Amino acid sequence: MDRSIGVLVTQLAPGFECWDELLGLIMRAFAPMDGVIDPPSSAHLLSTESLRDKAGQETVFLALQDGRIAGCVFALERSADFYVGKLAVEAEFQGQGIGRRLMQAVEDFARGRNKPAIELQTRIELTANHATFARLGFHEIARTAHQGYDRPTSITMRKELK
Repeated sequence: MDRSIGVLVTQLAPGFECWDELLGLIMRAFAPMDGVIDPPSSAHLLSTESLRDKAGQETVFLALQDGRIAGCVFALERSADFYVGKLAVEAEFQGQGIGRRLMQAVEDFARGRNKPAIELQTRIELTANHATFARLGFHEIARTAHQGYDRPTSITMRKELK
């Protein structure tokens, strides 16, 4: 059931200045991974300045609830697809279809750019995320290790767009 009806999903607008709010959302959404995933999330490396720079290189979609940022997702255009990262939804809005709507916005955008697929990585330990992305049509294509690790730390998942 989609309970996100009152939520507007939109591309980040020129002149956006709420970098602290966006960074706070990402940090809160990724906080439950602390102590669960190894190595720690790259979200810990973000600052308002690096987030602004990241947004300058990627397409960002926001989910807005009454003017408040309820969720976000970043999409990096590559030669053959889009890479999706930093999907985040505020805890109080989780389970309402906002993440699915953000991912749909990326899919629609990728189709508009004639890309046949979108791809993402999720950590090995986050099995609930694996299942969620599988329900969204993603399938595992690889397992990779972060630098310095001799075991897989991430799963690469891909969705072919029709």
